[in-house]
Amino acid sequence: MTLTYIISGFAVGTLVGLTGVGGGSLMTPLLTLLFGVSPAVAVGTDLAFASITKATGTFTHRLRGTVEWNVVRLLCYGALPAALLATLALKNFGGLSKELGQIIRYSIATSVFLTVIAILYRSKLMAWINAHPERQLHGKKLAVATVIAGAVLGILVTISSIGAGAIGATILVLLYPKMPAAHVAGTDIAYAVPLTAIAAIGHWWLGSINWELLGSLLLGSVPGITLGSLAAKAVPEKLLRGILATTLTLVACKLVL
Repeated sequence: MTLTYIISGFAVGTLVGLTGVGGGSLMTPLLTLLFGVSPAVAVGTDLAFASITKATGTFTHRLRGTVEWNVVRLLCYGALPAALLATLALKNFGGLSKELGQIIRYSIATSVFLTVIAILYRSKLMAWINAHPERQLHGKKLAVATVIAGAVLGILVTISSIGAGAIGATILVLLYPKMPAAHVAGTDIAYAVPLTAIAAIGHWWLGSINWELLGSLLLGSVPGITLGSLAAKAVPEKLLRGILATTLTLVACKLVL
């Protein structure tokens, strides 16, 4: 089973390296549906997995100067307190009870559907925003909207481990349409590091992290992300996103049904 986990980590890591999204959206459902891991443990383990892998990505983006740290700060103002509150709420729901597992399962499905929408319609949303500059936020309103978006993402990520990637990037594109694509990716990864770390610590407190499973996933994901990143320019992005969206839709339907 350990080899299977390593292979799964490699496959997901490669896809993340190729597309930039899909880590939590694929890993959490994969653990629950294919390997029978309880939803709570799948979420907790994936959050720890994400905090480590995204920290590596942030280091690379920082060296390239593609992180908007002022935006990261605003997102964290909303996301980190929300993650703490969501953790306390999960604790009050009864830890790893069957009822909590069902709530997390539906949260995962909802988050996956949102991720699919973000993947499929990101370019159209961006085009609409650029065509209506009068609808864009500025100054204090933009700062407040960024903090609120961070809070929503903080709750979503803590409950389901999904949302920091495609959904977070889409929100950044909508709020900051003039931000270069590389900066969107770097900023999205950077704010997710403290968010997933705090959420992971919360799940550790809840007892919902499988450390052996985490180690196996990381053994596969690190080379997978490296390989995917190197091959990204050779594979059509439209094809990759279509495959990813189709896969996620099937996963979400399976979770609901």
